[in-house]
Amino acid sequence: MIDFGFDKLALIGAVALIVIGPEKLPKAARTVGHLFGKAQRYVADVKAEVNRSIELDELKKMKSEFEDAARNVEKTVNQEVRDASSGFENDWKGATSGLDSHLSIGSPYEPLMPPPAYRPPKKNWRLKRGATPQWYKQRTGIRAKAQSGAARVARFRPPGARPAP
Repeated sequence: MIDFGFDKLALIGAVALIVIGPEKLPKAARTVGHLFGKAQRYVADVKAEVNRSIELDELKKMKSEFEDAARNVEKTVNQEVRDASSGFENDWKGATSGLDSHLSIGSPYEPLMPPPAYRPPKKNWRLKRGATPQWYKQRTGIRAKAQSGAARVARFRPPGARPAP
């Protein structure tokens, strides 16, 4: 980059003072500063964009590598499962081949007893209400004891009020 020392900056300032004049020099310096700031921001934005694109390319490469690794693992696992299942089937056929001739029952896979019929469970709401803790009932306002209508009226009657005869 261009190296500006103090002597070069002083020379540029003296030339600018002579050419532009002392009246317009502050305005020209302000304009040059704004333009210089805009140029710096533009360069910083370009650098950031380049860095983002480089990171995006790296992430795409990493993604493709991970996808390839996942495919390889999936293929390996599927192959191992197929090998294990074929080995199990061969072992099972070898172990059960002699059993079919010894069984006098029709099919070796026939269940001995039929499964019991399905009965839906009984719903006991009293049991459910009884399982609720007392502190929860008090906090939420659930009645723990049954009261008659007259008892509830008497309970909420303001003190000093008399019932009608």
